[in-house]
Amino acid sequence: MKRNLSMLLILILVLSLTGFNFAAESESVEITIFHTNDAHARVESSATIVGYAKIATLVNKAKAENPNVMLLDAGDATHGQTIATLVKGKSIVDIYNAVGYDAMTLGNHDFNYGKARVLELEDMAEYPFLAANVINEDGTPFVERYIIKEMEGVKVGVFGLATPETYYKSHPDNTKGLKIENPIEVAKAMVAELEDKTDIIIVLSHLGLEPASEFTDRMIAYQVPGVDLIIGGHSHTRFSTGIINNGVNIVQTGGYNESLGRIDITWSGGEIASVKPYLIPAASVADLGEDETVKNLITTLKGEQDVVTSVVVGNTPVELVGTRELVRTGETNLGNLITQAMIHATGAEVAITNGGGIRASIDVGDITVGEISTVLPFGNYIVTKSISGEDLLKAIEHGLTDYPNQMGAFPHIAGIRVQFDPTKEVGKRVVTATVDGKAVEPAHMYMTATNDFMAAGGDAYLMFKNYPEAGLFVALDEALVKYIKEVGVGSASVDGRIKVYDGPAIVTPAPAPAPVTPEPGTPGTEGHYTVVSGDSLYRIALKYNTTWQKLAEYNKLSNPNVILPGQIIHIPAM
Repeated sequence: MKRNLSMLLILILVLSLTGFNFAAESESVEITIFHTNDAHARVESSATIVGYAKIATLVNKAKAENPNVMLLDAGDATHGQTIATLVKGKSIVDIYNAVGYDAMTLGNHDFNYGKARVLELEDMAEYPFLAANVINEDGTPFVERYIIKEMEGVKVGVFGLATPETYYKSHPDNTKGLKIENPIEVAKAMVAELEDKTDIIIVLSHLGLEPASEFTDRMIAYQVPGVDLIIGGHSHTRFSTGIINNGVNIVQTGGYNESLGRIDITWSGGEIASVKPYLIPAASVADLGEDETVKNLITTLKGEQDVVTSVVVGNTPVELVGTRELVRTGETNLGNLITQAMIHATGAEVAITNGGGIRASIDVGDITVGEISTVLPFGNYIVTKSISGEDLLKAIEHGLTDYPNQMGAFPHIAGIRVQFDPTKEVGKRVVTATVDGKAVEPAHMYMTATNDFMAAGGDAYLMFKNYPEAGLFVALDEALVKYIKEVGVGSASVDGRIKVYDGPAIVTPAPAPAPVTPEPGTPGTEGHYTVVSGDSLYRIALKYNTTWQKLAEYNKLSNPNVILPGQIIHIPAM
């Protein structure tokens, strides 16, 4: 009997040393994962937002019922609203610490304060930043690559993936000196590294699901065997119960904390028995109490920012007009200032923003950060797209639909001058439209800066929606602060850039023939490439097995983020 007992003890010892896990193999283990993505600093609870105080309540309640809980974020957390941008993301890290996040991956907007700030924020965080495919020049990881969390014997590995689009969907300087490697190849390497260390492998991804993207979560599902679950972000896609591609669950909440994601995983018999993802929308937790610790922290953070919002950034000798009834019916000096700031920030040819996004005036005298935040309160950021002259004119026409009645879509513009006849039928009111003194050509592509709301078709600017993004830039309020600091207000005025027709019409020429794209160069000689709509310097660099930095330097591009259809990009000899 003693001999049998001794043999049993020896067997148990051997199995434990070899990594055999009785709980993982023989018992059913319930695991819950909560997830967020693309919150863009929406921190407070409302009718449409599951704020972090309610997220904390939901997570803590789940932990009280079952400690096997993880909370993950798929990126774009630290930028987007004043509470984040005024302190370069620190407030969000403080909130995430209080809520109890286990990890977040890096979204493109998390680089908006520069790579050095990413590392500073990581030091402040009580949870790791994950991005397995972002490396330093010396080949070392930029941040952590993965985490492993054990729950009742089940080992869950989570690794992060950043989108290579970060090169141009944040300012190029923000990732200078970093390499964002092919996420598919890195994912394969991570699975190979984790498969013997873990039972479940999760990708915390900021690749998204946009068909136009070079790398997507669907590609990971189909091309990387061994992945069990993909928690995604970037494309702001909303799945009420997730989707399954190639047997892999892909989940995403949409964005802006309009919903909290939850995934219930059952582990049984040494394998995943079930995966049940679903969303918890804001409306469903309207009566839920808020965690007092997190709620009080947010209140404190906002109070501390009163000091920041009182900072003076400039001075104006005239009132900058943002009165609702004026910005929704015509040109104002404040609208002109904002659109000039958009061109200053992006180098675009044309800028357009909606009057409905301008919410207040600025009085004569000192201009504070708080006043600018009041003028532009929505956290919208600037997007550039290469837009055809035809659709640019359609956009202007759309904004003039209700003139002289108030309309939130009324266009405030820079780089383009427009005269219109309100007596004409809707859609045919623009009489003249010029860029650099030349009539807008319907077939010509114009690099246009707008806000992300309009770029996505907001205010019914549907003609912008399907054009690919050429670049993503800072928030509108940040751009205006920077412009006032660097350029000033001067004698901001209404200069007639959009007004009722008062002169002879300029005949719009017929569409120009499409440019002929020269053949690319051969190895050993300089080649050349003609930019087409939707191109980015990063994608062109991939085509010719080089880097966008080399192309930018070789072509002496002052702003690598802005390249135009028809532009010739010279390719160095291979």
